[in-house]
Amino acid sequence: MPPIGTLGDLTRAAHERAAHVAAQLNEIRAAALDVAPSLPFAIRLRQPTICIIAEVKRASPSKGDIAPGLDAAAQAAAYELGGAAAISVLTEPSRFGGSLQDLRAVAQRVAVPVIRKDFLVHPVQLWEARAAGASAALLIVRALSPDLLATLMHAVQEAGLEALVEVRDESELERALDVNARVIGVNNRNLETLIIDVATAPALVPRIPADRIAIAESGMRQLDDLRPAADAGADAVLIGSAVSAHADPQAAVRALASVPRRDR
Repeated sequence: MPPIGTLGDLTRAAHERAAHVAAQLNEIRAAALDVAPSLPFAIRLRQPTICIIAEVKRASPSKGDIAPGLDAAAQAAAYELGGAAAISVLTEPSRFGGSLQDLRAVAQRVAVPVIRKDFLVHPVQLWEARAAGASAALLIVRALSPDLLATLMHAVQEAGLEALVEVRDESELERALDVNARVIGVNNRNLETLIIDVATAPALVPRIPADRIAIAESGMRQLDDLRPAADAGADAVLIGSAVSAHADPQAAVRALASVPRRDR
């Protein structure tokens, strides 16, 4: 069954955006092959403390405007100074106010891995990510058929990227494992309804094999919010709105980057 609700709308829009650039695949691939090799992503997320993936995010469907005037590169630089292990950059334009230019600007500014976070549905979008300097890209299991997920995982490897494969339940986790996902994110937010259930990641993270990287996503704003994910064995958390809207993003990240990691 295809995704519905907000995720369905965003996925359909992503297919339309991909269709506009698909004919340029060879040109984009050539540009991607000219950029410097990507920084290792997964390996950076296994530390004694929970790693912080800080997100550059101007707006969202659930909150509307968050930081509409945000300078992507300056924001990412502040996150890096605060101790972020990686930077996630929203590139979806219509509901999140992002762009590939944001991704490119961030990748040129920081020395940590950068993730393209979008509703990716076509290999050309992965080559776009690599051409812009990304080290990794988000793949949302609920947004992709099994065949398309497998196709995109192959394209991730071909493009020299790593995948952050996002799930919300056990069946989606099985699909992620079926395509040998090495980095698996568990989203507390149901992207179809936009409802957050902060118990989702703590319940599912322990089911992720210990040799994979487990990331908890959404609904965490302060130090105490990270502890259930840490107790469940998460290697990292992805924080978006709380750090994007903060008056001092460097301090906001630093305040979160001290929770001990537990082995699964």
